[in-house]
Amino acid sequence: MAYTTAISNEKGGVAKTPTTLSLGAALAELNHRVLLIDLDPQANLSLALGLETGEAETTSANVLIENTPLSVAIRKTDIPHLDLVSSNSRIESAEQYLPMRSNYLTTLRSAIQLVESSYDYILLDCPPALGAITLNALSAADLLIIPTQAEYFSAYALRNMMGSIRRIRQETNPNLAYRILVTLLDRRNRTHRNIFEQLQTTFGQGVFTSVIEIDTKLRESPIAGLPITQYRPTSRGSQQYRVLAQELIEYVKEEASRQTA
Repeated sequence: MAYTTAISNEKGGVAKTPTTLSLGAALAELNHRVLLIDLDPQANLSLALGLETGEAETTSANVLIENTPLSVAIRKTDIPHLDLVSSNSRIESAEQYLPMRSNYLTTLRSAIQLVESSYDYILLDCPPALGAITLNALSAADLLIIPTQAEYFSAYALRNMMGSIRRIRQETNPNLAYRILVTLLDRRNRTHRNIFEQLQTTFGQGVFTSVIEIDTKLRESPIAGLPITQYRPTSRGSQQYRVLAQELIEYVKEEASRQTA
């Protein structure tokens, strides 16, 4: 059964989509079967894998709005063990359409349950907003990864994320866990260092040990239509996302052991 992880932060510019893509590619590199689901109307994840938004006949929008089976929307990528459900701007209408349904928060979870036996990891790239789509992703997820810059406004946005986590735990997903991932860190910047330390003090084990530092190759890799692990395999960003993948794998193993104990 797949371990489902949502990647979300309502604050833009925190490397949300690069994290989804690079973490997924790092897991696939270790021969794990990975499915990426693009839930963002901007479709940056799809574009970063070289897929034009009009190419796919069936997307995540069809899954959420029309209850199209998720299996119909899955596409193979050029990366071994890495599949994709693409997105396009039509998914924006799901924000208004979904709340008209009863039990709308579990629409995505129901769709995922029909394909999860085919994958080890499913990663959900959420839109930068805490609307119906993101709440669906949190309802479906075992873990929420919150990419966060070590900057004031990015850290401040965590307050809203924590409120959404509490809501979803109460309504649909009591076991939802979270981990904060500090991204675009500049260790030379005193403010970055201070806020990073404050996050560690405040959230403790809720912060990944792994960090993603500033790396220009992360900005270049989507233009090439490749994750950084393939675009520049030896770059700092590639190495740090591989470390993150290992940390996630260990976390999942520990959680599985805890549940069976």
